[in-house]
Amino acid sequence: MNPEVSLIISTYNQPEWLKKVLIGYENQSFRDFEIVIADDGSLDQTQSVIDDFINNSNLKITHVWQEDQGFQKTKILNKAIVKTRAKYLIFTDGDCIPRSDFVETHIQLRKPSCLLSGGYFKLPIEISRQITKSDIIKQDCFSKDWLLNQGLKTSFKLNKLTAKGTKAIFLNKFTPTKATFDGMNASAWKQDVLDVNGFDERMHYGGEDRELGERMMNNGVKPIQIRYSAICIHLDHERSYVNDAELLINKALRNETKKQKKVWSNFGITQD
Repeated sequence: MNPEVSLIISTYNQPEWLKKVLIGYENQSFRDFEIVIADDGSLDQTQSVIDDFINNSNLKITHVWQEDQGFQKTKILNKAIVKTRAKYLIFTDGDCIPRSDFVETHIQLRKPSCLLSGGYFKLPIEISRQITKSDIIKQDCFSKDWLLNQGLKTSFKLNKLTAKGTKAIFLNKFTPTKATFDGMNASAWKQDVLDVNGFDERMHYGGEDRELGERMMNNGVKPIQIRYSAICIHLDHERSYVNDAELLINKALRNETKKQKKVWSNFGITQD
């Protein structure tokens, strides 16, 4: 039987971070999911990490890899979408450790013709490195007190980790942050993604996931804010792939999508 949900995890040469992320998915309260890893050309170390989990964990993992030709995340994500077997998709990144209720929360809050817009809690590099397998299993790395003891500075954003129930609902409703389709923590029905032809493969780093969400919204899909409900912590790393010229191209493509209220990309999963 097909799983209830397919998780698409993007990665590129961050094997230690990916290992911590997969430990997080080993410890989910909701178990009926598969993982499709969208790998944009990582080296053998990433393959070794994935093989170890395939052979020694209860996770159902499919590894979709393409040759490294620069930042081609949109292409590998489209390939991963095609490989999924569930009707519902969760998108996240290989540097985002999920809290134990992450998948369950997406499942509980999903609605027909809607997408869910989650957020993340970003950690500094020092604390990212300190997190152990035990910290993930015991959920210490999602504890405000534990993080403060590791040297994290206090801020309002800690509410992402501490908000529960009515408080989380309140913060989701009144946050000034718009509900957008951000690839580190978002979900949607597979058919809604296919109906707009997936990611625009002309786009490189910078808003490429939001552009997909904007086309889905143009097609009648309603965005729902869940940034204080579906929680993952973001492990810090360098971004050598950031390119100012490509950011401008992406901005122009997103502006075109908004002004023309575009629904379909001719540069997506299906191309003439």
